[in-house]
Amino acid sequence: MRCTVVGAGAWGTALANLLAENGHDTVLWAYETDVSDSVNTASENRRFLAGVSLHGGLRATSAIDRACADAEMVVFAAPSHVLRRVAADAARHVPAAVPLVVATKGIERDRLALMTDVVEQEIPDRPAVALSGPSFAMEVANHLPTAVVAASRDQASALLVQQAFSTSAFRVYTQRDVIGVELGGALKNVMAVATGIADGLQLGFNARAALITRGLAEMTRLGVRLGADPATFAGLAGVGDLVLTCTGSLSRNRSVGLEIGRGATLHEVLHGRETVAEGVATTESAKALAAREGVDMPIVNAVHRVLFERQPARWALVELMTRDLKGEAE
Repeated sequence: MRCTVVGAGAWGTALANLLAENGHDTVLWAYETDVSDSVNTASENRRFLAGVSLHGGLRATSAIDRACADAEMVVFAAPSHVLRRVAADAARHVPAAVPLVVATKGIERDRLALMTDVVEQEIPDRPAVALSGPSFAMEVANHLPTAVVAASRDQASALLVQQAFSTSAFRVYTQRDVIGVELGGALKNVMAVATGIADGLQLGFNARAALITRGLAEMTRLGVRLGADPATFAGLAGVGDLVLTCTGSLSRNRSVGLEIGRGATLHEVLHGRETVAEGVATTESAKALAAREGVDMPIVNAVHRVLFERQPARWALVELMTRDLKGEAE
């Protein structure tokens, strides 16, 4: 197929390279002209995926019309806070009926929309597929074994994405629960910030395990309220991605929490960072979404207090531990 990947960060570049290696005619759209120049002249994204040699057939452009022209599949991997604008810019250039793969993880801050909803609203009448799961871009680019999920209400589109991306090192499962897959991919970033904070405070492995487990309970609770299948959160897009992001040394969200737990302010942590830690923005969105739905999410609320209300990190953890006692299933 002729494939377009919109968004040339580490994840978008890794996915575009994967498609090119699978024999697809692939174009990568980059907002930054130096990134497209680097891909075209050096077969490397020196800005966001330095050190990875990209497939020689992968082409890049900073012109969205040329990127999307004649595409048979369009993959969106732009950061969540710009996805709506990017999708709107691409809309009139995306051919009719092509599947739209959404590899962005997050919850829109103002409208509290999931990422597939954002893309479907801006580019209607095309089937959308959420691609999510435990997948660090650098490991995918280096062909380390990875398994993810392609979720869509249109089964034919999910199967198409499965076939397009699957390799001996990148295994894609299909799913129908788009809401569960998307919420798992978004909320795990908030839990990764929480576990990073606990690790920065040197609270130990017991605390980390408790945060991951209770974080999964919060994710599932909100997901069920929004219509997700609770079993989805026991799968790759749920507990799989949660464990990876909360414990992996390559996790940007965990690293943000780690620095804050060690005493840095959010401004200090984010200042000068070029890569996006989605968990920061998602903390605000998740808190608002939980409030709208009447769902109790104490870990999300604790992270919000630390990031945006200047509560000392240690006090936030103390408050979590001293909440009213209750049954585990409540």
